[in-house]
Amino acid sequence: MDSVLPLTNLKKLVSVEKLALAAIAIAILLRIVNLGSREFWYDEVLSLLLSNGHNGSYSTPKDLPVLLADYTSLLQLPLESSLSELISTFKKLILNLLNGEPHPPIFFLSQHLWLRLFGNSEPAMRSLNLLFSIAAIFSSYSLGKVLLNHRSGLLLAAFIAVNPFYLFHSLNVRMYAPLVLWTSLSAVALIHIINHQQTEPTTKNLQHRLVLNILFVTAVAAGLLTFYLYAYWVITLTILVIYLDRKHWWQHGLRLATAVMITIPWFLWGGIKQFRNADLNRFAAKQGIITAFFNHLQDFFYALGTNILVGDWVTRLPVISVAAFGVLVVVFMLICSLHLWHKNEQQNLFTSVILGISPLLLSLAVDILTKKNTLGFGWGRTTIIILPGCLLLFVVWLEQAVSQEKRTIVAASLLILYLGIGISDFSLRQRTIFHQIANVVTQENNHSTLIAMNSKAWGHVMRLAYYIPPQLPVMLLADSPNKLADSLANILNDEKNQYQRVIWLDSADPVWSRLKTAAEIQTAQQNIQQVLSPKFNLQQTQNLRGTMEIDDFTLKLYTHSNHK
Repeated sequence: MDSVLPLTNLKKLVSVEKLALAAIAIAILLRIVNLGSREFWYDEVLSLLLSNGHNGSYSTPKDLPVLLADYTSLLQLPLESSLSELISTFKKLILNLLNGEPHPPIFFLSQHLWLRLFGNSEPAMRSLNLLFSIAAIFSSYSLGKVLLNHRSGLLLAAFIAVNPFYLFHSLNVRMYAPLVLWTSLSAVALIHIINHQQTEPTTKNLQHRLVLNILFVTAVAAGLLTFYLYAYWVITLTILVIYLDRKHWWQHGLRLATAVMITIPWFLWGGIKQFRNADLNRFAAKQGIITAFFNHLQDFFYALGTNILVGDWVTRLPVISVAAFGVLVVVFMLICSLHLWHKNEQQNLFTSVILGISPLLLSLAVDILTKKNTLGFGWGRTTIIILPGCLLLFVVWLEQAVSQEKRTIVAASLLILYLGIGISDFSLRQRTIFHQIANVVTQENNHSTLIAMNSKAWGHVMRLAYYIPPQLPVMLLADSPNKLADSLANILNDEKNQYQRVIWLDSADPVWSRLKTAAEIQTAQQNIQQVLSPKFNLQQTQNLRGTMEIDDFTLKLYTHSNHK
């Protein structure tokens, strides 16, 4: 029929390049739209506390009520009226990082500057990582282009942009979004340098070479000062040099050494102290050889499944399910690798595998040697540096091993799959738990309210302080689950404490003081009910379920029996 668009015109209309550009545009729009669409989760409010330099001033709640508004001030920059006070704030920030944080300083310093410029709202806090992620998308384009061509660059940029795991971390106030930028940028600069050394005289384009060297050294140093495990990436770059350009190994070694030397002052002064303060025993695994082997293997697949496919859905999926997705990812990567091998694309294949799999294997080897399980920690986010390399393998496969007729369909399918996972994560999952708590508190905002929470975890306490208006007369009693009933009884029996409302927040995961059995949990809950029942009437029960167990609460609102 004349009205039917010819197939050749359809292919021109829907090309790989146009699909990639559309995916990049949608991904950036999703980031902008969702800057303030969800509340801070546990670690994000800790980032805010650390970036303000107030973590050293934080005091864990005792068995007596405290004014919740006293904690709110810790989430704001201190008032400063002189240069000396500004310097004092900066000094306090650095010293607090040394004493209470296991990560290097550059992320928190950049967030501190951002706070001064734009404030501590959710969109403001997340906008810096948004910019880092957009820069990483453009850097990924350069990586695909320098290795293959313009179309491959667009595809790699699109895959990075819509990857569900990176989409989430692009709007997560933690240090993982910039890590992908430093990873892709250092790889781009290194491959450019290698290409120039192999194809052009050393005296040609000196200015361009200087820029590439500065980019490379800056990216490596910034990565090391953002996340200590970025050291795996430095080793990966060394492996890439040995594979692609061992003839000039000493020149590349000098570049890497320069980047490392830049970070040495911090490592000697602050890094050693942070390592001593870090709780590394939580990663220890006392288990038999066979059990340890299967756990390490599971962690390997778990990290791949999270980074490449599952994204932030990992927080609600069983570990074995995520590992199973990781197995599927490995199978797909093996298929891509075999196709490329048969197409005699060994160099691009090995380059992609080195960049994508080497950091994972290095982390696995260290875990085995130290008898620890770090590979799957934090839902796989510690291995986010594998993203550019792994996705590069898919791009090389699409470009070099998939026929032109199928390339558009396969690329579109992968992009749609990624977008579907990412969009469903943002649209279908509840991320307003503390907003809902604040709504209950503000229903009768002129009445004295006591919040009784069975958790002392600062991520819980500080989010209450962030989302509940500080002008309300709200007191907080935060105690461990097995002690909360006694503390609450002592307070309510004191005639000086006359609360018109009590909001009991029962956390499903108190973090620092978890009870071991269901019977212990039930007993603790019954004890609190017995304390409240004589003087208070239950008015409302609300089950709050977030994206992870740490955000799950049962909220019960009680009003005093004399209150009308």
